[in-house]
Amino acid sequence: MTTIQHSRAGRRQATRRIRPRRSPAAPLLVLSWTGAAAVLWLWWHNTPAVAASTAERMVNAGRITGLLAGYAIALVIAQMARVPALERRVGSDRVAGWHARTGRYALCLTVAHVVLILYGYALQSDTGIVAQTVSVVTDYPKMIKATVGTLFLLLVGFVSAGAVRRRMRYELWYYLHLLTYAAVYLAFWHQLATGDEFAANAAARAAWYALYATVGALVLWYRVLTPVRLNLLHRMRVESVVQEAPEVVSVLIRGRRLHRLGAEAGQFFRWRFLTRGLRWSANPYSLSAPPRPDLLRITVKAAGGHSAALAGLRVGTRVWAEGPYGAMTAARRSRGKVLLLAGGAGITPLRVLFETLPGAPGDLTLLYRARTAEELALRDELEAIADERGARLLYAVNSPEGRRPAVTAKMLRGILPDIARHDVYLCGPPGLAEESYDALREAGVPRRRIHHESFEF
Repeated sequence: MTTIQHSRAGRRQATRRIRPRRSPAAPLLVLSWTGAAAVLWLWWHNTPAVAASTAERMVNAGRITGLLAGYAIALVIAQMARVPALERRVGSDRVAGWHARTGRYALCLTVAHVVLILYGYALQSDTGIVAQTVSVVTDYPKMIKATVGTLFLLLVGFVSAGAVRRRMRYELWYYLHLLTYAAVYLAFWHQLATGDEFAANAAARAAWYALYATVGALVLWYRVLTPVRLNLLHRMRVESVVQEAPEVVSVLIRGRRLHRLGAEAGQFFRWRFLTRGLRWSANPYSLSAPPRPDLLRITVKAAGGHSAALAGLRVGTRVWAEGPYGAMTAARRSRGKVLLLAGGAGITPLRVLFETLPGAPGDLTLLYRARTAEELALRDELEAIADERGARLLYAVNSPEGRRPAVTAKMLRGILPDIARHDVYLCGPPGLAEESYDALREAGVPRRRIHHESFEF
């Protein structure tokens, strides 16, 4: 076991962060829908009259869906940019949810655009759909690139479907997902070359260029340049690897001026370890101790190839990090009393909050769910923190016969009769998180006071 605790500096930082802020989600959603309305207005402005024939109606519908697909794809790229204002305030999992939903909309609109346009053109020219498709792809400007881009989008959509994604290694899914950038680049040019809305409208072309240039700049800045600067400045390396529990290790990472990262308790980084078998994948792991100017710590449970390989890291291995990310921080707190509800490896961000969240004796309660007592990682640290702070530390482990204690509203009320007046930080495996969330809601905890982030891909 290794200990990095008793961080008064971390507690002071958490105190400064407790300024409940209004989530920017609503303004961003309004802005996104306003953009969609502007796209529809662009179509309306360039359509003198709504046609009566079936062919013209199909073509008009194809134009509408094409414009909306182009706009939705720009939003998809913006949501992939890992903009700190979104990742830290809205929450990485919520932004990922937006990205997934917008991606599905973009894919459906793209398919609708292709089908409607080809069908409408075939009716106008009185030809078969296959002959019309060949003609459009080979004769229209930039259409071969657009066709390849569309196929890339379909492939990304296929591998992102839940049933397929769950059967894929994270690394393979991640690199196939990057084809989205190639798809956007290939498909972009045909919009300006063949779209009626842009052919004779310089202002519309300029706005479309500005939209895509902006999202491209966000990706370049936050996905490329910012991580390069971070890692050149802080020069992180593995300091040591410590066994904490069965299949659970802590990795201590030494670097320069790490306090300038601005990392908060409850946040995570995406870590890439520059050694054989790990250098080509970056996985999210939370900080498991308050950050120090020269040292960071993550604690990881072996749940896949990447996490299991961390136990074999050598001292001195170079580390590449991106972040910090995550909104499950002290800034979300709105009440004096807090319940921290952890399951399995979900203890890592909650252990830091348990140490750093300000509170009087009795204000903080940590409920830690695990299968066995041996799997309670960081147990000695948690007990030391609880003793120092006068906080409550409770364990929920399986019985010797293997019976699993369920997290229910009755159980929670028994532990905290006034639980409805608590903030709750929740982190654990998906099944436990869902069960706990339902129990908390039944126990009367408002949705806005249940703080949770998921790190599933």
